[in-house]
Amino acid sequence: MSLAYRFALENDLVRADAIEASEFPDLVGKYRIFAVPKTIVNDGGFVEGSLPEEAFLDEVLRIAQPAPGEDDAAS
Repeated sequence: MSLAYRFALENDLVRADAIEASEFPDLVGKYRIFAVPKTIVNDGGFVEGSLPEEAFLDEVLRIAQPAPGEDDAAS
């Protein structure tokens, strides 16, 4: 989680929140959390486990990319 917080401090477009899984069973069920850390990206994709900074960033950017043709639909 510390990487997500660091990214959020560096970029206003990034928001990071941490929850205690045992205190929010509804979120554990919604996001199917079986192990921690689990980073949810844009309420869709996720990064599971702890990764080195560069690998974590690569995964978050990959997940955050719009699907092909998705960008065109907004225009």
